[in-house]
Parts: sequence; C-alpha cells; structure tokens
Amino acid sequence: MKPEYTMSRREFVASTTKAAAGAVLINQLPASLIASTGGNKRRLAMIGTGHRGSGMWGTSVVKDYGDYVEFVGLCDINPGRAETAKKMMGASCPTFTNFEEMILKTKPETVIVTTVDGTHHTFIAKALEMGCDVITEKPMTTDEKKLQLILDAQKKSKNKIIVAHNYRYTPTRAKIKELLMQGRIGRITSVDFHWYLNVYHGADYFRRWHRLRDCSGTLLNHKASHHFDLLNWWLESEPMSVHALGGLEFYGKNHEFRSTNCRPCPLKDKCQFYWDMTKDKRLMALYADNEKYDGYLRDGCVWKEDIDIFDKMAVQILYANKVQVSYSLTTYSPYEGYRIAFNGTKGRLDHWMHEKQPWPTDPYDEIQVTDNFGQAEFIRIPTIEGNHGGADPLMKDKIFKDPTLPDPLRQAANVRDGAMAVLIGVAARHSIDSGKPVAISDLTDLVPQAVKPE
Repeated sequence: MKPEYTMSRREFVASTTKAAAGAVLINQLPASLIASTGGNKRRLAMIGTGHRGSGMWGTSVVKDYGDYVEFVGLCDINPGRAETAKKMMGASCPTFTNFEEMILKTKPETVIVTTVDGTHHTFIAKALEMGCDVITEKPMTTDEKKLQLILDAQKKSKNKIIVAHNYRYTPTRAKIKELLMQGRIGRITSVDFHWYLNVYHGADYFRRWHRLRDCSGTLLNHKASHHFDLLNWWLESEPMSVHALGGLEFYGKNHEFRSTNCRPCPLKDKCQFYWDMTKDKRLMALYADNEKYDGYLRDGCVWKEDIDIFDKMAVQILYANKVQVSYSLTTYSPYEGYRIAFNGTKGRLDHWMHEKQPWPTDPYDEIQVTDNFGQAEFIRIPTIEGNHGGADPLMKDKIFKDPTLPDPLRQAANVRDGAMAVLIGVAARHSIDSGKPVAISDLTDLVPQAVKPE
C-alpha cells in the first residue's frame, strides 16, 4: 500500500501523458448537432470514477439521459474503483488506467473530467488535443500555470469546454439574477457574501484529498469557485484585484491527538469528529474495498498534520466595473448555509439560505428586496427536487438532452467563466501567502473586462 495518495496521482498523470503513436481521431459531428437532430447517441468517456464522477456524472446520466448519450469508456488510476463504478452506473463499457489508451480505443466525442482538481488540466488539454469536447467539474484547475495551459489548448482546438458550475441553475439564484438584470435595486455598488460549512460537511473536506494544496488548490478553489462564479455571473463583470486573509486554526495540527483514519482509530470514543464510514455501503464499495490499489483513505483523520489548506478565509474583491465584494468562508460552523446582500443605488437585495440541519427545511426560499425610502418586498421561490437544489437536472438537460435550449440568463458556463472563478481563488491564495493584493491580469493572459464578454 502506498503511503501517500498524491504520489499515486502524480504517477497516474505521468503515465497518461506519454505520447501515443498515431494519436489521431476522426472528427465527428458536433455533439449539439447529434443531440438536436436525433442522430446517434453521443459517445461519452469519463476520467475519474470517484463518488462525484460515478454518481452525479455516472449513474444519473445513464438513467436519465440514456436516450441521448452512452458511455464508451471509464478511466481511473484505481482499476478496482473503475470497475466498481461501472457496476454502480449500470454501464457496459471497458475500463482503463491509461487515459490516452481509452481515447484511442473508444473514440469518444465528449470527455467528462472528474479527477482530483490538481490533475484536471492534464486531461482537459489532452482531450482537446485528441479531438474531444470536454465537460469538466469545477474548479477547472488549481493554479495560474495550469490554467494558462488550458487556455492555450483551447485556442488551438475547435472543440469546446463546458464547466459544470451548476449553482447557476438553482431557481432561487436564477431569480436573483433576473432581479439584478431588471435593475430592481439600481446599479450594484457592493456585495456582502458569507458562506458557512458546518462541522459535518466542512470537516469532510479535511478527511479527503482536498486537505492538500497540491490536490485541491485549497477550498478557495475547490469550494469557493462555486461562489466566485456566482458573483461573476450575477454582477456580469470580471474580477480585477483580490486581497485576502486566511489561516488553519481549527483542523490539522490544531489538536491534541490524531490518527491515520477513522475506522481503526483507538480514540474514536472521545473524538467528536469520528465518522463511521462503514454505514455507507456505496463509499465502502468505491473506496474501502479498493484501498489495496492506491492506498487512498476516504475517512482520513481531520487532525492529520499534513493538512495544508485554510479553514477560515476572508476575501476582498474589486471588480472591473468598480463593484466591491466582501466574501468569507468558514468550515467549522454549527450550521450550514450562506447570506448574501447586494447594495444598489435604489435599494438592497438580501437572501439567506439554511442548507442543512439544525434549521427546519422550508418548502420555499425567500429573497428580500428593500427600496430606498420604501418598504420591503418578500419573494418566495418554491424549492424543487433534484441534487444541488434542483440545479443538476436543469444543467444536464442543457448539456445532454438539448444544447440548443434557450439560455436567457446565460447560465451555461464556458471556459472563460471557469477561468475567472479559478483566478479569484488563486489570487486569494497568493494574497494570503504574500500579505499583498494580487492583480488578476498578472496571473494569465486574460484581461478582466468591466462587462463580461458574451
């Protein structure tokens, strides 16, 4: 058993980037044309078959979009997990541990990238080079050099990248977008945005590979890219400079005892953060049953001393249209949710969402709009079924069922959208490390625009 998961990931990247002889794919009809004209099913391949890949992009896609797409290949560093995911998904395709081999043998039209964040760039760039469209999980990547590699690959390719920023698709966030587009509170001048991860969900990031910068880029990338993308989308502008503070003061070495992982821990009776993974049959099958291949421990100790990401973050963002944003992320709150407020020249828009217990689950979300010199209006949006607040089915319909569906709120996220969400997190991390503000234009060849380009 290998002692360090990141090492096996690096070995995986190295093995899959070796040049393959005759790596040429025949160009096929654009996926959008195939889907909209009732032609053959779109051919999908997936790299990374963990919980997110096999679930959100696997089982549900096979079940709900089987008339439109089919999986022709699955790839993972862990051969056991790839085979387990295949069975869970109900797919009937070969599995691989070498990415280029999968592409050459199965000839997919679209590649879904759901690996560890720090390896996204390798597979996005290679998929484009080999003639495939790409759907990538957020964040698109974890630092400016990897991002520039993706941007350069996109410029050379006729294929497209879709970034899975699903938060745009929830009905409540779409309603906020609609109100802002209508000028309901006038010109926006500043935003207060605060996100709280509770001691269950928040702690889970410190058990997994996300705890390491090399893998996740910190939660300023892995988690906050969701939030930064929402800001960019809501404000219809791009970030210009970032100044941030952060630290690791709760998890990791900030504890008197620790172990390798929860299952064999001799201290489980006195640790409030003990998590019994054996109660989750799916995770046991995907991870515990396949530890022998790569040594990855899904139930790692939240007090491990190798944790090098932040557990508290505060970020100041100045947009090219002069909007100022104050953002924070806390990872050990007693409750989960967020609060956002838009300050405008004609009023203010407030929204507070409780995402998990101990708060009661209401059948609706609420937005408060208060006019200057006026009264408050409370707008209730019924909640809908579906993962991520009903967002996932709406996003997948656009991707898999009919890419020509109207998009009046511009919810579909492209490569520039993905890049700008990443750049805020990267800039914030550099700012925390250096103690200085960071200009977005200093990171890649992208120049922030006051009005987001179409």
